[in-house]
Amino acid sequence: MSNITDMEKLEHIVNQLEVIIDQAWTENTKKLRITKHSKQWWIEECSYSLNNYKISRSLDNWKKFKKVIKNTKRSLFDAKIQEVANKSHGPWELMNWINRHKLPTIEAIKYDGHPCLSPDSLWKVLHTSFNTALNCQVDTNILSEIEHKMTSTWSPFFKEEFK
Repeated sequence: MSNITDMEKLEHIVNQLEVIIDQAWTENTKKLRITKHSKQWWIEECSYSLNNYKISRSLDNWKKFKKVIKNTKRSLFDAKIQEVANKSHGPWELMNWINRHKLPTIEAIKYDGHPCLSPDSLWKVLHTSFNTALNCQVDTNILSEIEHKMTSTWSPFFKEEFK
């Protein structure tokens, strides 16, 4: 049986419900300050780690902050990729999520003013360009006229230095 017998009691109950919902909302929400620097992946742990660094200014806390960010981003991106992979849309769904990049402009190879649009025409152009001296006689005596320079030696170096 309902205790609502008239319009006045209904309004009273609705008003009480409004107060309860408003109170729950006020107690359980927090104000977010959205800026142009706000990131979808930023969580409370990032803020905590950043504050630790700001207080101490130590290299260890900076490294911890960077690690937290890296792991947080990885988690978000992996979850998003997994979500897309589980849908029937396929990987093209991710294209709206990332920044679009313009494709580089390309130009067809031209020979005698005509573009090479087929593999046969391209082969012909490349073959005639790079094999024109294939059977030509070469006078190797000109090599003896070149001044010989001393051979220089390399100082030893590590693989890491090379990289």
